[in-house]
Amino acid sequence: MPVTFTFGEMLSARSVIGTTLAELGEDYKNLWVLTPDIGATLVEFRDKYPERFVDVGLAEQACVGIAAGLAYDGNIPVVSGMLPFLSMRALEQIRSDVCYPNLPVKIIGTHGGLVGNGGSTHYAVEDLTLMGALTNMTVTSIGDPAMVGEVLRQSMTMQGPIYIRLAVGKKDKVLYEPGTQEIRIGKGITAREGTDATIFTHGTTVAQALDAADELAKDGRSVRVVDMWTLKPIDQELVIRSAAETDGRFVVLEDHLAYGGLATRIADVVTDNGVHLKAFERLGIPQVYAGFGEDEQLRTKHGYGLEATVAALRRVIAA
Repeated sequence: MPVTFTFGEMLSARSVIGTTLAELGEDYKNLWVLTPDIGATLVEFRDKYPERFVDVGLAEQACVGIAAGLAYDGNIPVVSGMLPFLSMRALEQIRSDVCYPNLPVKIIGTHGGLVGNGGSTHYAVEDLTLMGALTNMTVTSIGDPAMVGEVLRQSMTMQGPIYIRLAVGKKDKVLYEPGTQEIRIGKGITAREGTDATIFTHGTTVAQALDAADELAKDGRSVRVVDMWTLKPIDQELVIRSAAETDGRFVVLEDHLAYGGLATRIADVVTDNGVHLKAFERLGIPQVYAGFGEDEQLRTKHGYGLEATVAALRRVIAA
């Protein structure tokens, strides 16, 4: 029987990954799963298909290189690990071995943003800029753990590579009632309708954006929340339509460097299409190494916590 999840409950994205890959291994006999010593949640696949499971140890570059070789041989490789190291230590291999020949390698992992309290070396905060710059790479950032399985399923038939960014993945809130949202790579999700302003977000900050919209509702303000979980290719139509329908007032909130991530991509869409905005604010990590702390503490410290998000929405509405 399929596992079902309840809106608002906490769920482990890692467990969804493990369960989904084990299921997909039955349908796709050429599916391989590789990890650089981060395979605790992959035991279901490993136990069912040990001949298609590879743990290379702490060697992200080798892991991506082996995945590329398997893809050349007609297989579908999934590389699962910690994104700070997959996105940076193995960047050259992802660029030259995977993206250049446009191979169907799936890069999926945890610790996107200021999560895990591991310090600056263990935060992936530049990753969306790096992955978004790579030709042929599809870039995603998922906040609802229940979505991960569907995205993996869709990725099985993709021709090129995909980057799937998660938070810690141990305890994440289910954001959407099952069956209420169409999950399609390349299309954003309108998590909440609104007319006074739009807040674009992705990953761990979707829940925070919804909380901020609730705060504005107490003032009689209507804020649209867009979960732009696919950053590349971005849903241009949704950006342009939101500008028209929410009076040209945008806030972009993300657990990533404020420049180079979603806010930069939204700004590109607006500029390239001649869209007129009345107000635009970006909330994210400034050009600092963030230090230690829990994710909510660090967001507040660096100016993109809940209080700062509410204040930014009020400013753009008042502009």
